[in-house]
Amino acid sequence: MTAATPSPSEQFHPAPLLRAFAWSTVGVTFVYLLNCYLSYWQDWPTILPIFRNAGGAGVLAWLQLLFYVLVIAGASYWCFSSAATRSLRDDAERLTAVAAYIIRAAFWAVLLIGFVDALISFLRVEGLLDSIAGHHLTTELGRAKFRGPYIHIPLVIVGMVIAAVRKDIDFIWLALLVVVAELAIVITRFIFSYEQAFMGDLVRFWYAALFLFASAYTLYQDGHVRVDVVYAGFSRRTRGAVNTVGAVVLGLVFCWTILTMGMWSKSSILITPLLGFEVSQSGFGMYIKYLMASFLAVFGVSMMVQFAASLLESAADFRGEPGGREIEAEITH
Repeated sequence: MTAATPSPSEQFHPAPLLRAFAWSTVGVTFVYLLNCYLSYWQDWPTILPIFRNAGGAGVLAWLQLLFYVLVIAGASYWCFSSAATRSLRDDAERLTAVAAYIIRAAFWAVLLIGFVDALISFLRVEGLLDSIAGHHLTTELGRAKFRGPYIHIPLVIVGMVIAAVRKDIDFIWLALLVVVAELAIVITRFIFSYEQAFMGDLVRFWYAALFLFASAYTLYQDGHVRVDVVYAGFSRRTRGAVNTVGAVVLGLVFCWTILTMGMWSKSSILITPLLGFEVSQSGFGMYIKYLMASFLAVFGVSMMVQFAASLLESAADFRGEPGGREIEAEITH
C-alpha cells in the first residue's frame, strides 16, 4: 500500500519573509535595468533627484521610484499569500529557470551575432560585400551605429525566441566553436599565410561569453572551485547555514557591486561602450566590442538570480526541509 502524499504544510514550514527577500531582490534588479535604459537611452531622470531635493524632483523620477515600490510590494504580497502552498525549494527551482533562460538567450545571441558579424567582416575585408549588398548598404554596415541596431539587436531578439523554445543549455557547443575558431586561425596563418582581425575578435567574443555566461549554471551545479577542507566535513544543516550567509554577504553584494559600479551613470564602464556602440581600432574587425561590455551585465544579472535561488535552496537545507540536490535517495525493500 502506498502512503498518502503529505500536504504542503506537512512537507515544509512557510518562510514568506525569506521568499519575499529573494524575489524582491530579483525584481529590483530588473527594475534597475529598466531604470538604466530609461535614464540613459530615453533621457528620463534617475531617482537620485528625489533624495537630493524631493520637492524639485520631476514626475518621471517619482514614477521610476514607484516601479521599485511596486515590485517589492508585489513580490511580498505574492510570497505571503502563497506561503502555505510554495516551499523554498519550489521558488529556488523557479528562479533557477529564470537564470537558465537568461544565459540560454545570451548564448544564442552571441552564437548568431558571432557568425553573422564575422561573415560581414570577411566580406568587407575581401571587397565582396559591395557586389552582394550594394554600395549604400556596404557603407552603412561599416558604421557601428548601423550594424548594432539593425543587425545585432534583431539577432538578440531571435536568440531570446530560440531560448524560449529550446530548453537545453548548449555551452559545450560554444566551447567547441571556440576551439574550432582558434584552430582556423592556426591553419590559415601557418599554412595559407592568411589572417584577419575579425578572426581573433571572434575567438575573444565567444570565449568571453563562455566564461561569463556559464558562471550561473556552474553555481547551480555547485561546480565553482571551493576550498572545502573544513566545509567537506560539515553536516547538511551547517552547509546550508554557510551557503545561506555566503549567498547574501558574498554573492548578492558582489553582483550589486558589478551592476552599480558598471551602470551608475552615462560615464560608467558598461554604459559608455553601449551608448556609443564602441568598436575596436581595427576597421575591418568585428563590431562587437560594445557587446562584450554587456557580458558583465549579463553575468551580474544571471548570477544575481542564481544566488537568490541558492539562498532559498541553502535555507531549505538549513531548515531540514525534504528534497534538495544533496539528499541521497533511500532504498527500501
